[in-house]
Amino acid sequence: MALSPDICIRGAGIVGRALALLLARERLRVALVSPPRDPASGHGDVRAYALSPAARTLLESLRCWPGERAATPVLEMQVHGDGQGQVQFSAAAQGVPALNWIVDVPALEAKLAEAVRYQSSIEEVQAPVPAPLTVVCEGRASQTRAELGVEFTTTPYPQQAIATRIDCEHAHGQVARQWFTPAGEILAFLPLDGAHGNQVAVVWAVRTERVGELMGCEPGAFAAQLAEASNHALGAVAMAAERATWPLMLAHATRWVGPMPGRPGESFALAGDAAHTMHPLAGQGLNVGLGDVGELARVLAERESWRSPGDMRLLRRYERARQADWLRMSLATDALQQLFGRSEGLVTTLRNWGMTAFDHSGPLKSRIARLAMGTTGPQAPRTLFTPDHPFSS
Repeated sequence: MALSPDICIRGAGIVGRALALLLARERLRVALVSPPRDPASGHGDVRAYALSPAARTLLESLRCWPGERAATPVLEMQVHGDGQGQVQFSAAAQGVPALNWIVDVPALEAKLAEAVRYQSSIEEVQAPVPAPLTVVCEGRASQTRAELGVEFTTTPYPQQAIATRIDCEHAHGQVARQWFTPAGEILAFLPLDGAHGNQVAVVWAVRTERVGELMGCEPGAFAAQLAEASNHALGAVAMAAERATWPLMLAHATRWVGPMPGRPGESFALAGDAAHTMHPLAGQGLNVGLGDVGELARVLAERESWRSPGDMRLLRRYERARQADWLRMSLATDALQQLFGRSEGLVTTLRNWGMTAFDHSGPLKSRIARLAMGTTGPQAPRTLFTPDHPFSS
């Protein structure tokens, strides 16, 4: 890059690379901090995310949407309570081709990395460089955020996520399934490998005290517990990948934008998990991060020609818009976690009755479904459990 960059992006995950590509499209010069990776990284990555129509539109605009087998359309969602309660959503009922898509993370990362390599306005660097604006996309454990003196307020949940992949006896039928258990745990099966596949991504939010036992048991025994917890919905199951685990929490940075300490004329912004995280039961980790990307790119693209990309007025517009959206989503997901985390008999009865009543609510259910898909506004789906992985940015 012959000229100094307009923007330095720290973090070359999905959020960082998508932002770099959007900004380069606006003819901004971008330095993308992409340290050398372990040659073994990417192997055994079990992450998969439910992406909304809005997220798909953004990624397709960058020509980075994965192929059919790496982006499985969800035609139906089944959410089972810890009693007889159940809620179902279908694409046919909503008149859409899919409720969302379960996307294989390694495949999406590969598409974004390839696009970055062919974009002349993006220079991949191994260390941060000075720029009017630095955007931090390093994930939940961001070191840069700490160096900037930004507090990250966390509220741990009494659960950890266990993620893996399994091969099932029966095809998934493009149905995403989720179970709330009497013990306050949450299990999700997310369809993979295309429309006719029989592999699913598993995300299981379990009580913290059970993590050691489940991570330590033999693959066959773990698969048997998955089959039992899912009521054998897809028949016998077999492990198709290793298991990964991480703690669950509700967290957010106290500031998402600000001046760079000791560097006059430079500013910073946080995006993705570096700015916020929430309980994964609503499947919002990557959708919210891509929402950050879209909003920040829009604000910078629409700025007056005389404003620097690091102008604090611009950055506060971004902060206000994204904090408001995150707050709505985090309050909703936290309320659901608190509701299903309680095991009192009366609470159990009421929540299962409420699920059944909602499933038969007609126009209200349809309205919520369309809001969940993001088809009536900028918000992303909120009805499916996918991992808010600490390195998803």
